[in-house]
Amino acid sequence: MNTAKLSTDGIHQIVILPEDFQLAGTEVYIKKIGNAIVLIATDNPWQSLFESLEEFSEDFMITREQPPLDVREFSRITHLSLENWAE
Repeated sequence: MNTAKLSTDGIHQIVILPEDFQLAGTEVYIKKIGNAIVLIATDNPWQSLFESLEEFSEDFMITREQPPLDVREFSRITHLSLENWAE
């Protein structure tokens, strides 16, 4: 596992990332999950999600057991009109 160096500057803690882990820009989103801290680039925060989709096998959850669909009543909404909506 790779490591990063920690340093302090007054009341701030600084994480010094190895070159292969450096992010573009001057800010990142930060999220603390338990004892883990996640840094997400602000220029493309969804990139890691989209890349992770490629990690699933073709048969992922094919045999997933689904509960039966709920039967719901639909009441007609008559007071809304699309006539005055701008494009």
